[in-house]
Amino acid sequence: MYAMKLTAPCKDYIWGGTRLRDEYGKKSDADKVAESWELSCHKDGRSIIANGEYVGKTLEEYIEKEGKKVLGTNCERFEYFPILIKLIDAKDNLSVQVHPDNEYALRVEGEYGKTEMWYVVDAEEGAELLYGFKHEISREEFAERIKNNTLLEVTNNVPVHKGDVFFIESGTLHAIGKGILIAEIQQNSNTTYRIYDYGRVGKDGKPRELHIEKACEVTKLIPPTRPTKPQGEKISKAGYSETLLATCEYFNVNKLDIETGAELEASAASFNSLLVLDGSFVIDGLKLGKGDSCFIPAGYGKYVLKGTGEVILTDIV
Repeated sequence: MYAMKLTAPCKDYIWGGTRLRDEYGKKSDADKVAESWELSCHKDGRSIIANGEYVGKTLEEYIEKEGKKVLGTNCERFEYFPILIKLIDAKDNLSVQVHPDNEYALRVEGEYGKTEMWYVVDAEEGAELLYGFKHEISREEFAERIKNNTLLEVTNNVPVHKGDVFFIESGTLHAIGKGILIAEIQQNSNTTYRIYDYGRVGKDGKPRELHIEKACEVTKLIPPTRPTKPQGEKISKAGYSETLLATCEYFNVNKLDIETGAELEASAASFNSLLVLDGSFVIDGLKLGKGDSCFIPAGYGKYVLKGTGEVILTDIV
């Protein structure tokens, strides 16, 4: 059992930029690196182990070999690996979209729905994102506004700043705006229903597919209820401070601001996922730098993350 550095598969969606390659060291031959999937056992992109006994294997292969005990007892309620963690660089606006809940997604798509959270790593001055509606609307009005291209008149646009947190419950209409770089922690799903895409075309020169009928079935037509800030206050500890960003039935996410080092623990209850946003660290001889992701198996016990910088710690509660 050891700390595993992961290599992330990258996605070259049309709205992406180059910061993930230029600043975060992501490897891709594509012109754009829109997303890097930092912790993933999803069929559309699997994390590769970069060190130790399982080097070159996928994280999914490691779990199959060692058994689900490496995920922890808190993951026993999930049929599949529970989460997917990404870095997302929005050079341009993402499509206006929505994700279904578990019941709908499992019935229609054969995978989990998607509740997710965003931590804003960086944002250009004046950056905004779309987060739900300004006020409640009827399903008839929703469908009519989609049809006549007036949907954006009733959506909630929010100014974005570094350090903001957005909790995107399944069914919440949303869109990341241009000039924003985020860390996204989500359910293990890749089901997205596009509603509006600014008339853009894909690599084949055709308009990208929209999913209007499904979106109308799953979208919650009300304003968002969660504030755009961390869920908890910053707590000072020996060598670092910890802030609860968000917690729900699917994931628990903390931001660590580390001055000298942090004593952490991966108990038998849950694995730890570490995503380095800035700085450099060492854990049991393994070096981690900006943009690196590390999987700590459940039952690993106490460990010290030595160094200085910012880290996103995700586990399951």
